[in-house]
Amino acid sequence: MEKDRLLGTVDQKAVTYPGFFKKGRFLFCLLTTACYLMLFGCAFPRIIVLDDPLSPEEHLNLGVAYEQSREYDSALKEFEKASKKLTIAYLYMGNIHFLRNEYEDAEVYYKKMIEIDPENADAYNNLAWLYYAKRVNLQEAEGLALKAIDLNPLKKDIYEDTLLKIREVIQEK
Repeated sequence: MEKDRLLGTVDQKAVTYPGFFKKGRFLFCLLTTACYLMLFGCAFPRIIVLDDPLSPEEHLNLGVAYEQSREYDSALKEFEKASKKLTIAYLYMGNIHFLRNEYEDAEVYYKKMIEIDPENADAYNNLAWLYYAKRVNLQEAEGLALKAIDLNPLKKDIYEDTLLKIREVIQEK
């Protein structure tokens, strides 16, 4: 008697009709769940982000962090997002391609940076360094390094290092 008090009406039917209950209850639950998901599965609220929560500067900084940890694919994605508002991101994308030995792509981004911002000395220097690394267009590379020095005398030491390396290779040839 005590056992009957603990069982609910559904459980008592299960005791009365054990075979039917097991099969019927399982199929009923399965069909009910499938119907519910088909009818209401798409009705659950979804979160849609319409605006990027990060600023272009934050994407740039995140890209630099990925670059430092050698996660170049992630860095490129962040730089691409930043490039929509910050043109300096093209320089960073060129650097990533350079690090991956994708010199043609790096050259494209450095030239794009120079085209967009002809006063960016780093773009001239990096393109000069790219030509030095490939051992091509060395006369042009020398001119690019000189242009970088003219544009930003504060980084003269860095740009002169590029220029000296280029001139060494030119003298060897």
